[in-house]
Amino acid sequence: MTQDLQNDQQRELRVLALALVLAMSTWFSTAAVLGQLREAWSLSNAQASWLTIVVQLGFVGGAVFSSLTNLADRIPPRRLLLIGSLGAAVANGIVVIAGSFGPALLARLVTGAFLALVYPPALKAMSSWYREGRGLALGVMIGALTVGSALPHLLNAAGGLNWKATLLIASVLTTGGGLIADRVATDGPYVTKAAKFDPSQIGRILGNREFRLASLGYFGHMWELYAMWAWIAAFYGDVFPSSRVASLVAFVVIAAGAVGSVYVGRMSDVYGRGDAAALAMRWSASVAVVMGFLLDAPWPVVVSIGVVWGFWVVADSAQFSTIVTETCDPRYTGTALTLQLAAGFVLTVLTIFLVPVIRDAHGWGWAFLLLAPGPLIGAFAMRALRLGPKSVTEPTPPVYTSPFF
Repeated sequence: MTQDLQNDQQRELRVLALALVLAMSTWFSTAAVLGQLREAWSLSNAQASWLTIVVQLGFVGGAVFSSLTNLADRIPPRRLLLIGSLGAAVANGIVVIAGSFGPALLARLVTGAFLALVYPPALKAMSSWYREGRGLALGVMIGALTVGSALPHLLNAAGGLNWKATLLIASVLTTGGGLIADRVATDGPYVTKAAKFDPSQIGRILGNREFRLASLGYFGHMWELYAMWAWIAAFYGDVFPSSRVASLVAFVVIAAGAVGSVYVGRMSDVYGRGDAAALAMRWSASVAVVMGFLLDAPWPVVVSIGVVWGFWVVADSAQFSTIVTETCDPRYTGTALTLQLAAGFVLTVLTIFLVPVIRDAHGWGWAFLLLAPGPLIGAFAMRALRLGPKSVTEPTPPVYTSPFF
């Protein structure tokens, strides 16, 4: 690898990571201002939950449409990312003028659908720059997504902003992310030509053993991740009397996943995708078992354990996508990624809905305990992948050891 290529890779990684940080800021924008929305619109607990759930449903719908039409492989990924960002920004902004729960719910559904045109294309665009070191590169991208998802909590914690200003700022940031990806980033040397529309590719993708096992691992990961992200601010709202402090802690906890994603991405390039992902899932499952039962513990303990959970809960995410980009037909990796994401996000709807139901009935301890089986099942899937036929998802033996392994 030439020095010029390495320099170009590092530049594009920085540019695309920044674009994704900004573009994903509309995802949890309403979750960050949920307290204000409850008061403004007199929302019930169920309605508050649906403002988050419906984004997931919109993402699933958008991802299914993209997969069935091979959209992610027929339109250049950076241009598709721009289209998705603009659509999500407008839809999120409509919530400001919606004035009530019903129209806002529809706007958030559309927001999720357009975000399905942001996340998978960003990963595909980054993959066009890397063959070696792809696990770390996509880990950085997932870290960017994590920070972007946490940004609304930081805006809310800053204080002095009402919910309308917070949502509008998120829309502006999302627009900026799309423009950076389209106008500043460039295609890498491993970019593939636009593919033809071919519905039969769905069957070929599903027949790929590595895709199926990576997807099973991803499903276990998703069972936990978005429910944790969606409700961690509410959890800290029961720990701290100040909503601004709760929002700030939620931002720190979620954003810690950016560091975890980079760490596990580096590990995956040395130890293998399956082993690195399984490590993260074992840690996150362990924290999910105890986190909710620590509600009355001293706040430094509750915050510290939360940061550990935030570090590991998303750290494995990039590796499922990396496996897909390395084992599926490169002409249709966008379709494969979107298909995996669509199925995974269906599961998030169930756990996002169940966590507050179980919390109200039995407390946070049992609500978060519900999330632990997902990553445990995912870890077993990664073990099956590791023990299966040798594939490009398993690099050469490690050249150094880590205190976490």
